[in-house]
Amino acid sequence: MNTLEGADMSLAGKVAIVTGSGRGLGLSYAQELARQGAAVVINDVDADVAAEAVSSITTAGGKAVSVVAPVGSTETAKALVASAVENFGRLDILVTNAGVLRDKSILKMSDEDFDLVINVHLRGTFTCVREAYGYFKENNIAGRIITIGSPTGQRGNFGQTNYAAAKAGIVGMVRTWAIEMKRAGITVNAVIPVAATAMTKTVPFFAKAVEADERGEAMPDFFRKELGFGTADDVAGLIAFLASEEAGNITGQAIGAGGDRLQLWSHPEAIASEFHDGGWDYATLQEQFGTLFGEKLQSVGEQFPELPAELQPEPAAK
Repeated sequence: MNTLEGADMSLAGKVAIVTGSGRGLGLSYAQELARQGAAVVINDVDADVAAEAVSSITTAGGKAVSVVAPVGSTETAKALVASAVENFGRLDILVTNAGVLRDKSILKMSDEDFDLVINVHLRGTFTCVREAYGYFKENNIAGRIITIGSPTGQRGNFGQTNYAAAKAGIVGMVRTWAIEMKRAGITVNAVIPVAATAMTKTVPFFAKAVEADERGEAMPDFFRKELGFGTADDVAGLIAFLASEEAGNITGQAIGAGGDRLQLWSHPEAIASEFHDGGWDYATLQEQFGTLFGEKLQSVGEQFPELPAELQPEPAAK
């Protein structure tokens, strides 16, 4: 993390929790919040990783402590909020980033694979948001809640039943919470990051982008501009912005960030409606559905443009 000198410190006096912030995207979010002046509660399951994350902030002049615990339980949610209040006197911002992956196609996915991902991503978001909201409401704080979605939750992806369910569920909860929390002046949004992570590093399609990033070079424009794919730091600015006073009128939204691209995702809306006197029985649907809706059916999954020749991954060594 760069020194805090020169930052505008617009979040000075604010206190943030970032779950799953020992490394990767979560660490970038925590460091950016600290750079903007917030004190941060780091969370990870690995004590050494958490300590290193805290050090990266404090050595740059920021304030940070850690809670080492797996996200999912109410006990961890309570410990996170308690740590913020005990160490920094208050809580203003919650970023629910913690997650795990257990990617398998459905016939190979065990109950344990499904439950673990749902517990950390979906239940962990629920328990942490519930605890933070309770604190905000009790203390009359117009807090900021930022959850983390995924393109998989928006569009689907092969081998990620558990992850897709969790991420789609998070965005669904955000819409509901925006309604429930509006009167209290609390905002809640979902960020949809598209960035180099441990998962994307293993995908050949992104190989040239990841290689450039690991060399400390800018990713090729094709990735940053055409795909909206970038680094964790490319997403962190949006996290800090949504935590700020300037974003006080933004709630219930799913906002994508990656590379040079910023996206506002739509809410699910009916794209076509037809009516039939007496309702739609089986025979009528057989006769009319294809004509009415056949050309309007929606695609699933993400469709990527073809990689330019110079960005094709190197053939695997035999």
